[in-house]
Amino acid sequence: MSDIHSTDFEVHRNWLAITHSLPISKWYHENTSEWTLDYPPFFAHFEFGLSKIAKFFDPKMLEVTNLNYDSKAAIYFQRLSVIVTDLMLVYAAKECCAVTKTLKRRQPTSLFGDSAFVLAVLLLANFGLFIIDHIHFQYNGFLFGLLLLSVAKISQGENLTGAFWFAVLLNFKHIYLYVAPAFIVYLLRSYCFTEINKDNSVRWRSLSIVRLAALGFIVLTITGISFGPFIAMNQLPQVLSRLFPFKRGLCHAYWAPNFWALYNILDKFLTVAALTMMPALFRIWHYHDGWRGFVRCIVLCAYSSFLFGWHVHEKAILIIILPLSLLAVTSVDDARVFLLLSTVGHYSLFPLLFTRPETPIKVCLFCAFTVFSFLALQQIHRVEDKHPRPALGLPLLSVFESLYLWLLVALFLYTDGVHPLLVCLLNYPSCLCS
Repeated sequence: MSDIHSTDFEVHRNWLAITHSLPISKWYHENTSEWTLDYPPFFAHFEFGLSKIAKFFDPKMLEVTNLNYDSKAAIYFQRLSVIVTDLMLVYAAKECCAVTKTLKRRQPTSLFGDSAFVLAVLLLANFGLFIIDHIHFQYNGFLFGLLLLSVAKISQGENLTGAFWFAVLLNFKHIYLYVAPAFIVYLLRSYCFTEINKDNSVRWRSLSIVRLAALGFIVLTITGISFGPFIAMNQLPQVLSRLFPFKRGLCHAYWAPNFWALYNILDKFLTVAALTMMPALFRIWHYHDGWRGFVRCIVLCAYSSFLFGWHVHEKAILIIILPLSLLAVTSVDDARVFLLLSTVGHYSLFPLLFTRPETPIKVCLFCAFTVFSFLALQQIHRVEDKHPRPALGLPLLSVFESLYLWLLVALFLYTDGVHPLLVCLLNYPSCLCS
């Protein structure tokens, strides 16, 4: 495979080959490639469906032993498949925009002042999604579409529909277990427990067995459809070992008195630190903050998992940024957090595109999205923006917050300009030869 393609390009090509060429009983056992199938069954069936179309582009890409295959037809097909499946994200963004329209406090004077338009751009033109899916190569746009659709449906009061889509999402990609606690607590509190007024002043909560059964039926049915065939074949342990490869640890089962013994202690500590999401869950259980509280809880659960989780991928930052986009257009405080987090979080994705020809592309895309975010959110929240604006101050941010983000510019100039130059000067003879 040529060096212009990411590892994930070969990962998904291999999964197309596995699901197309082998019976379902061998999907989670096949290991010809090091990139074995390690997503839940719905995603495996998703690859199986794509493979039925891929064979018309280039049948050779569907051979399990044809590793690192990257014909032009294979590239065109895989890139096109991402574009087409992004229609799910488009539909979900439309539903999310419908939610924000109900919260407009004033009529917009321009497109930049229209919260629905701004939200659509923040979701559909998200810098992180664009470089991860359309340059690096993955299917996160489609998956985030399922997440945002579930959030939108619950925010619209369609709790069972939202639960359905979230259950489907978990069976596509288990990384979204990060935010499952927010869905569980919110749906239990807001849907399964109903209010009872007593003496016109005291409100009691009563568990509705019917609603709980309906919610449980949806989740268990979706999960049963997904994992049922593998349970019937006695392959559930094998599937779970692929989804949760806990055996890939740094330490042996027995502790040696070395540095990695400290890692074991740290690992135990981080397990406890996962409780950092408990305040957010406590909040939505005891206080009825509406859909904003629900989305904030999703963001905080994702943040806790990102900070303290095990085997966290860089793209997990988007599980925080994209739901936070919904809040950014409705609250100046959330907009401030969004601007800080999206700027730093998206900058942290730069190493995914590490070749010199890709540098201008990622910089231009990053600057375009970031500038739009600042200008558009400033226009929406211009009345509430109370921060003084010094010469280098950024919209909605304080002086110190602005300085923090400007330092990213200095960091980029050093890492991509000054440091390579210093390395070249220190290795002057070899630089001349190259």
